[in-house]
Amino acid sequence: MKILFLGDIIGKPGRDAVAAELPGLKAALKPDLVIANGENAAHGFGLTRAIAEEFFGMGIDVISTGNHWADQKEILTYIDTEDRILRPRNYPRGTPGRGSNLYQTPAGSVLVVNVMGRVFMDALDDPFAAVDAELNACPLGEAADAVVVDMHAETTSEKMAMGHFCDGRASLVVGTHTHVPTADAQILPGGTAYQSDAGACCDYDSVIGMDKAEPLQRFVRKLSGARFTPATGPATVCGVFVETGAKGLAAQIGRASCR
Repeated sequence: MKILFLGDIIGKPGRDAVAAELPGLKAALKPDLVIANGENAAHGFGLTRAIAEEFFGMGIDVISTGNHWADQKEILTYIDTEDRILRPRNYPRGTPGRGSNLYQTPAGSVLVVNVMGRVFMDALDDPFAAVDAELNACPLGEAADAVVVDMHAETTSEKMAMGHFCDGRASLVVGTHTHVPTADAQILPGGTAYQSDAGACCDYDSVIGMDKAEPLQRFVRKLSGARFTPATGPATVCGVFVETGAKGLAAQIGRASCR
Protein backbone atom coordinates (compact mmCIF):
# COMPACT_ATOMS: atom_id res chain seq x y z
CA MET A 1 0.00 0.00 0.00
CA LYS A 2 1.16 3.54 -0.75
CA ILE A 3 0.37 6.48 1.53
CA LEU A 4 1.12 10.17 0.99
CA PHE A 5 1.12 12.44 4.04
CA LEU A 6 1.28 16.22 3.52
CA GLY A 7 2.52 18.49 6.30
CA ASP A 8 0.56 21.42 7.77
CA ILE A 9 -1.16 23.39 4.99
CA ILE A 10 -0.84 27.05 5.96
CA GLY A 11 -3.32 29.60 4.64
CA LYS A 12 -4.16 30.32 1.02
CA PRO A 13 -0.56 30.07 -0.24
CA GLY A 14 -0.39 26.52 1.10
CA ARG A 15 -3.81 25.64 -0.26
CA ASP A 16 -2.94 27.00 -3.69
CA ALA A 17 0.36 25.11 -3.76
CA VAL A 18 -1.30 21.83 -2.84
CA ALA A 19 -4.00 22.37 -5.47
CA ALA A 20 -1.30 22.96 -8.08
CA GLU A 21 1.10 20.18 -7.08
CA LEU A 22 -1.04 17.36 -5.72
CA PRO A 23 -2.19 16.07 -9.14
CA GLY A 24 1.44 15.63 -10.19
CA LEU A 25 2.36 13.95 -6.92
CA LYS A 26 -0.55 11.56 -7.23
CA ALA A 27 0.35 10.75 -10.83
CA ALA A 28 3.98 10.06 -9.90
CA LEU A 29 3.52 8.26 -6.57
CA LYS A 30 0.09 6.67 -7.10
CA PRO A 31 -0.89 6.75 -3.41
CA ASP A 32 -3.82 4.68 -2.19
CA LEU A 33 -4.54 7.26 0.53
CA VAL A 34 -3.66 10.95 0.87
CA ILE A 35 -3.60 12.48 4.36
CA ALA A 36 -2.93 16.16 5.07
CA ASN A 37 -2.71 18.17 8.27
CA GLY A 38 -5.17 21.04 7.80
CA GLU A 39 -5.25 22.79 11.17
CA ASN A 40 -3.67 25.98 9.80
CA ALA A 41 -5.55 26.09 6.50
CA ALA A 42 -7.95 28.95 7.31
CA HIS A 43 -5.67 32.00 7.16
CA GLY A 44 -3.21 30.21 9.41
CA PHE A 45 -5.65 29.28 12.16
CA GLY A 46 -8.10 26.40 12.06
CA LEU A 47 -10.19 24.78 9.36
CA THR A 48 -13.58 25.65 7.86
CA ARG A 49 -16.15 23.47 6.16
CA ALA A 50 -15.58 25.19 2.82
CA ILE A 51 -11.81 24.62 2.99
CA ALA A 52 -12.25 21.00 4.07
CA GLU A 53 -14.53 20.39 1.10
CA GLU A 54 -11.98 22.14 -1.12
CA PHE A 55 -9.35 19.68 0.13
CA PHE A 56 -11.57 16.67 -0.51
CA GLY A 57 -12.18 17.99 -4.02
CA MET A 58 -8.41 18.18 -4.58
CA GLY A 59 -8.03 14.50 -3.76
CA ILE A 60 -7.10 14.65 -0.07
CA ASP A 61 -8.80 11.70 1.63
CA VAL A 62 -8.21 12.46 5.34
CA ILE A 63 -7.52 15.73 7.20
CA SER A 64 -5.68 15.56 10.51
CA THR A 65 -5.28 18.56 12.81
CA GLY A 66 -3.70 19.65 16.10
CA ASN A 67 -3.88 22.42 18.67
CA HIS A 68 -5.60 24.87 16.28
CA TRP A 69 -8.32 22.47 15.16
CA ALA A 70 -11.15 24.42 16.85
CA ASP A 71 -9.99 27.99 16.07
CA GLN A 72 -12.80 28.31 13.51
CA LYS A 73 -15.88 27.60 15.60
CA GLU A 74 -17.99 26.32 12.71
CA ILE A 75 -15.85 23.18 12.72
CA LEU A 76 -17.32 22.14 16.08
CA THR A 77 -20.57 21.02 14.44
CA TYR A 78 -19.14 19.95 11.07
CA ILE A 79 -16.51 17.64 12.53
CA ASP A 80 -19.21 15.50 14.16
CA THR A 81 -20.73 14.74 10.75
CA GLU A 82 -17.53 14.39 8.70
CA ASP A 83 -15.45 11.35 9.58
CA ARG A 84 -12.68 12.32 7.17
CA ILE A 85 -11.57 15.07 9.60
CA LEU A 86 -9.72 14.09 12.76
CA ARG A 87 -8.87 16.10 15.87
CA PRO A 88 -6.37 14.92 18.50
CA ARG A 89 -7.53 11.66 20.06
CA ASN A 90 -6.36 12.66 23.56
CA TYR A 91 -8.80 15.55 23.98
CA PRO A 92 -11.26 15.03 26.86
CA ARG A 93 -14.18 12.65 26.45
CA GLY A 94 -17.18 14.49 24.99
CA THR A 95 -15.15 16.81 22.74
CA PRO A 96 -16.78 17.02 19.28
CA GLY A 97 -15.27 14.88 16.57
CA ARG A 98 -13.05 11.82 16.64
CA GLY A 99 -9.35 11.20 16.99
CA SER A 100 -9.09 8.11 14.83
CA ASN A 101 -10.88 6.27 12.08
CA LEU A 102 -10.47 3.23 9.85
CA TYR A 103 -10.58 4.17 6.16
CA GLN A 104 -11.18 1.77 3.32
CA THR A 105 -9.13 2.01 0.12
CA PRO A 106 -8.95 -0.27 -2.93
CA ALA A 107 -5.64 -1.57 -1.52
CA GLY A 108 -6.97 -2.26 1.98
CA SER A 109 -7.89 -0.56 5.24
CA VAL A 110 -5.90 2.23 6.92
CA LEU A 111 -6.24 3.25 10.56
CA VAL A 112 -5.33 6.91 11.00
CA VAL A 113 -4.74 8.21 14.54
CA ASN A 114 -4.20 11.88 15.41
CA VAL A 115 -2.74 12.78 18.83
CA MET A 116 -1.19 15.84 20.42
CA GLY A 117 1.94 15.99 22.53
CA ARG A 118 2.03 17.53 26.00
CA VAL A 119 5.56 18.99 26.27
CA PHE A 120 5.22 22.79 25.87
CA MET A 121 1.65 22.20 24.67
CA ASP A 122 -1.82 22.21 26.23
CA ALA A 123 -2.40 19.88 29.16
CA LEU A 124 -4.25 16.94 27.65
CA ASP A 125 -4.70 13.24 28.34
CA ASP A 126 -1.71 10.97 27.79
CA PRO A 127 -1.06 10.61 24.02
CA PHE A 128 0.82 7.35 24.52
CA ALA A 129 -2.10 5.73 26.32
CA ALA A 130 -4.46 7.04 23.64
CA VAL A 131 -2.38 5.59 20.81
CA ASP A 132 -1.88 2.33 22.68
CA ALA A 133 -5.64 1.92 23.03
CA GLU A 134 -6.14 2.46 19.31
CA LEU A 135 -3.37 0.06 18.28
CA ASN A 136 -4.70 -2.62 20.60
CA ALA A 137 -8.26 -2.17 19.34
CA CYS A 138 -7.25 -2.24 15.67
CA PRO A 139 -3.97 -4.16 15.33
CA LEU A 140 -1.78 -3.73 12.28
CA GLY A 141 -1.91 -6.73 9.98
CA GLU A 142 -5.12 -7.99 11.56
CA ALA A 143 -7.85 -5.35 11.73
CA ALA A 144 -5.95 -2.76 9.65
CA ASP A 145 -3.74 -3.24 6.60
CA ALA A 146 -1.84 -0.03 7.46
CA VAL A 147 -1.67 2.34 10.44
CA VAL A 148 -0.64 6.01 10.37
CA VAL A 149 -0.10 8.11 13.50
CA ASP A 150 0.09 11.92 13.24
CA MET A 151 1.95 13.05 16.36
CA HIS A 152 1.26 16.79 16.60
CA ALA A 153 3.89 17.93 19.08
CA GLU A 154 6.43 20.63 19.86
CA THR A 155 9.51 18.60 20.81
CA THR A 156 11.39 16.13 18.68
CA SER A 157 12.03 14.00 21.77
CA GLU A 158 8.32 13.41 22.38
CA LYS A 159 7.77 12.67 18.69
CA MET A 160 10.70 10.25 18.57
CA ALA A 161 9.47 8.53 21.72
CA MET A 162 6.11 8.01 20.02
CA GLY A 163 7.86 6.54 16.99
CA HIS A 164 9.67 3.96 19.10
CA PHE A 165 6.56 3.34 21.20
CA CYS A 166 4.69 2.38 18.01
CA ASP A 167 7.57 0.54 16.33
CA GLY A 168 6.31 -2.70 14.86
CA ARG A 169 2.67 -1.72 15.44
CA ALA A 170 2.28 1.13 12.93
CA SER A 171 3.20 1.68 9.30
CA LEU A 172 4.11 5.35 9.79
CA VAL A 173 4.54 7.73 12.70
CA VAL A 174 5.01 11.28 11.46
CA GLY A 175 5.35 14.53 13.40
CA THR A 176 3.54 17.76 12.64
CA HIS A 177 3.20 21.21 14.29
CA THR A 178 6.72 22.66 13.98
CA HIS A 179 6.32 23.31 10.23
CA VAL A 180 9.94 22.56 9.31
CA PRO A 181 10.77 19.31 7.46
CA THR A 182 13.32 17.19 9.29
CA ALA A 183 16.07 15.11 7.68
CA ASP A 184 15.53 11.96 9.76
CA ALA A 185 13.15 9.91 7.59
CA GLN A 186 13.89 6.30 8.48
CA ILE A 187 12.47 2.86 9.08
CA LEU A 188 12.81 1.91 12.74
CA PRO A 189 14.09 -1.54 13.78
CA GLY A 190 10.59 -3.00 14.15
CA GLY A 191 9.50 -1.83 10.69
CA THR A 192 7.69 1.45 11.39
CA ALA A 193 8.51 4.40 9.12
CA TYR A 194 9.25 7.59 11.04
CA GLN A 195 9.97 11.29 10.45
CA SER A 196 10.07 13.90 13.21
CA ASP A 197 8.26 16.51 11.14
CA ALA A 198 6.72 16.37 7.68
CA GLY A 199 7.21 20.12 7.31
CA ALA A 200 4.56 22.48 6.00
CA CYS A 201 2.92 23.43 2.74
CA CYS A 202 3.73 27.13 2.91
CA ASP A 203 6.02 29.97 1.87
CA TYR A 204 9.37 29.16 3.50
CA ASP A 205 10.51 32.79 3.24
CA SER A 206 8.77 33.15 6.57
CA VAL A 207 8.83 32.19 10.22
CA ILE A 208 7.19 28.72 10.22
CA GLY A 209 4.89 29.84 7.43
CA MET A 210 3.94 33.22 8.90
CA ASP A 211 4.89 36.64 7.58
CA LYS A 212 8.25 37.49 9.16
CA ALA A 213 7.50 40.99 10.47
CA GLU A 214 5.28 40.15 13.43
CA PRO A 215 7.28 37.16 14.77
CA LEU A 216 10.48 39.22 14.53
CA GLN A 217 8.92 42.09 16.45
CA ARG A 218 7.75 39.77 19.19
CA PHE A 219 11.17 38.16 19.55
CA VAL A 220 13.18 41.38 19.34
CA ARG A 221 10.93 43.86 21.16
CA LYS A 222 8.76 41.53 23.23
CA LEU A 223 5.71 43.41 21.95
CA SER A 224 2.72 42.14 20.01
CA GLY A 225 1.80 44.49 17.19
CA ALA A 226 -0.62 42.42 15.13
CA ARG A 227 -1.99 38.95 14.57
CA PHE A 228 0.18 36.43 12.76
CA THR A 229 -0.70 36.10 9.07
CA PRO A 230 0.55 33.54 6.54
CA ALA A 231 3.47 34.59 4.34
CA THR A 232 2.16 35.12 0.82
CA GLY A 233 5.14 34.22 -1.38
CA PRO A 234 5.43 31.08 -3.51
CA ALA A 235 4.75 28.05 -1.35
CA THR A 236 6.55 24.70 -1.18
CA VAL A 237 4.64 21.46 -0.71
CA CYS A 238 6.27 19.19 1.87
CA GLY A 239 5.28 15.72 2.94
CA VAL A 240 6.22 12.10 3.45
CA PHE A 241 5.59 9.09 1.21
CA VAL A 242 5.47 5.55 2.56
CA GLU A 243 5.06 2.20 0.86
CA THR A 244 4.16 -0.77 3.02
CA GLY A 245 5.13 -4.38 2.61
CA ALA A 246 4.54 -7.53 4.62
CA LYS A 247 2.03 -7.24 7.47
CA GLY A 248 1.62 -3.50 6.84
CA LEU A 249 5.11 -2.53 7.98
CA ALA A 250 7.12 0.01 6.00
CA ALA A 251 9.13 -1.09 3.00
CA GLN A 252 10.10 2.43 1.91
CA ILE A 253 9.91 6.02 3.19
CA GLY A 254 10.84 9.18 1.36
CA ARG A 255 10.24 12.89 1.38
CA ALA A 256 7.63 14.25 -1.00
CA SER A 257 8.46 17.85 -1.84
CA CYS A 258 7.83 20.20 -4.75
CA ARG A 259 7.56 23.91 -5.44
